[in-house]
Amino acid sequence: MSISAIKRPEGALSVWLGVLPFFIFALVFLILPTLHVVLGAFTRPEGGFTLDNVAGLLSGPILSALWVSLRISLWTAFLGCIGGLLVAGAVTRGDLPKGLRDTVMTFSGVASNFAGVPLAFAFIATLGRLGLVTVLARDWFGINLYATGFNLTSFGGLALAYLYFQVPLMVLIITPALDGLRREWREAAESLGSSGVQYWRMVALPVLWPSLLGAFALLFANAFGAVATAMALTGSALSILPIILFAHIRGDVLQDPHLGYAIAFAMIVLTGVSNLIYILLRVRSERWQK
Repeated sequence: MSISAIKRPEGALSVWLGVLPFFIFALVFLILPTLHVVLGAFTRPEGGFTLDNVAGLLSGPILSALWVSLRISLWTAFLGCIGGLLVAGAVTRGDLPKGLRDTVMTFSGVASNFAGVPLAFAFIATLGRLGLVTVLARDWFGINLYATGFNLTSFGGLALAYLYFQVPLMVLIITPALDGLRREWREAAESLGSSGVQYWRMVALPVLWPSLLGAFALLFANAFGAVATAMALTGSALSILPIILFAHIRGDVLQDPHLGYAIAFAMIVLTGVSNLIYILLRVRSERWQK
């Protein structure tokens, strides 16, 4: 028996010990809380199985909040996909300085994770009623943004805040797919008389289509589950599902933890399906580009 064969079990054990903290973390902060939420969604306050909590999802306020959440998630996912694709296409396929790509990717990595209270404060300081841009537009150009109907605490204002992290996230997701477009495909299309528009319409976009749909699903899940930015920016001015969830679990007026568990269960299902779609489409896209 060789020395490597003797040492292999010890090496395998050390590898498993190395990933053990990850499994413990996932169990304590993801799996067990998720199971607690699922069980609470189908449990009465006094104990016992019930479907009343899930049936409560069909009430008017919750359906209204769900509709608002779906709208803002779909719109920001759609606009984020378009904006991120244009930016990623410019830095990967455009004749821009080479160092600009590293700058854009670094910024995208930071901005895609910049959310919650800091992001809300940044937008209030920039586009609030006394924000920097608002004051400069009024004093320098005579434009009163809020007189035009703009309101940072409205649907449009929250969507604008969401796009701050949706577009950079799209840049990070779609850039590897754009890098996978082989130069030979473009040269072959041009040798056959294809224009740039025809190349993108008939070659590039069909190849990128699974990646684009997967990115859209991931951006939808990312916006649908966002709560801290919405709460800090709009408060109770805009009713979205995560805020209703927080009100039922921690609030003083709408406190109903088990209905909150049902809302959380519905959000887990929606975001889980979105992430599953993203994973399946990403695998398919990688298979096509090999």
